[in-house]
Amino acid sequence: MHLVFACVCGLLMGLGLVLSGLTNPAKVLAFLDIGGQWDPSLLLVFAAAIAVTAPLYARLKRRGRTLTAGAPLQWPTAWKIDKRLLAGALIFGLGWGLAGMSPVSAVLNAAQGYEDALTFALAMLVGMGAFSFWQKPTSDRHR
Repeated sequence: MHLVFACVCGLLMGLGLVLSGLTNPAKVLAFLDIGGQWDPSLLLVFAAAIAVTAPLYARLKRRGRTLTAGAPLQWPTAWKIDKRLLAGALIFGLGWGLAGMSPVSAVLNAAQGYEDALTFALAMLVGMGAFSFWQKPTSDRHR
């Protein structure tokens, strides 16, 4: 049941990205172009996502258990903003701003056969692999 629920959530997210225009690099870049021909329409997408998520998040927090398995929820325990977090956010933001694609939209566009998205997705996978290869394993990484 857990796997089915995860697949349904992934499909809903992908559908939402397609319907909202977040898979269109030109629309994303127009949203990020605050000094030029700014397109603020994606603000409505973000506002709608927050409006749907916030009450459900609060309900789950009160409930304390997962919906599918009834297991205790595992909330993040790390709240420290460190160099690794800032570097990751910077790399993510640069990639999104330069290409107009997030990792999810790159995979969706690559699956549709868009060559630029496929190049972006492959470069992203190589970067993730390189990070995993050079990353030192530590037991307290998430504390």
